[in-house]
Amino acid sequence: MKCSYCYLLLILVLVGLQTNSNFFCGADPIDGFTPVPLTEWNFESQKPYDIPLEERYSYKDGVRRLWVYANDKPHSPDSHTEPRTEIRIRGLDYSSGVWQFEGYGFVPNGTSGAIIVQIHGAAKGATTLILRIYNGDVRYYTRDLMATGLYDKWFRVNVIHDVDGGKVTVFIDGIQKFVGKDKGPGDLYFKCGVYAAPPNVSYYMESRWKDIKIYKK
Repeated sequence: MKCSYCYLLLILVLVGLQTNSNFFCGADPIDGFTPVPLTEWNFESQKPYDIPLEERYSYKDGVRRLWVYANDKPHSPDSHTEPRTEIRIRGLDYSSGVWQFEGYGFVPNGTSGAIIVQIHGAAKGATTLILRIYNGDVRYYTRDLMATGLYDKWFRVNVIHDVDGGKVTVFIDGIQKFVGKDKGPGDLYFKCGVYAAPPNVSYYMESRWKDIKIYKK
């Protein structure tokens, strides 16, 4: 009788664990990190140089909406880069330590061929990390597929850069999707928004962001 009772209790415990998704999610990406205070000054906007900011950016009810067109001008007259409307985290450039970007993103259906998150700076090249969206799927640069079906819904993005360890880790909705080597030290900072990334760029590109935070160890 006692054995039967113990067996039944074990079954109930196992069923409870299987239905508790938190049990399988592991630690939260921000565990062990300290938040860095941010003010509006830290959110520097970059947009086509010939257009007023309000025609490519809005901030309402805690949501930052950024959009750009494939035929827009670059962010400065002397730049030969693709069009963008981005938020550059200003005043928190880093070259050592462990840093983390966190934000909740939203990409409307139709936006494709756009960079939505990046770590700018590297020992060689312009960036350490790029997250691109193509047809609702997010990739590391144009290679590793991280997540699918992200159109028209909010999703959480966490990017951890261990500079001293030379490692970058990406979480989407709290699940680790990528771990890889970084591209060496540099003047590093986080960005998010929309930056045209050919080929297969949609004419209109948009992303929205809320609850953007920066953490460090």
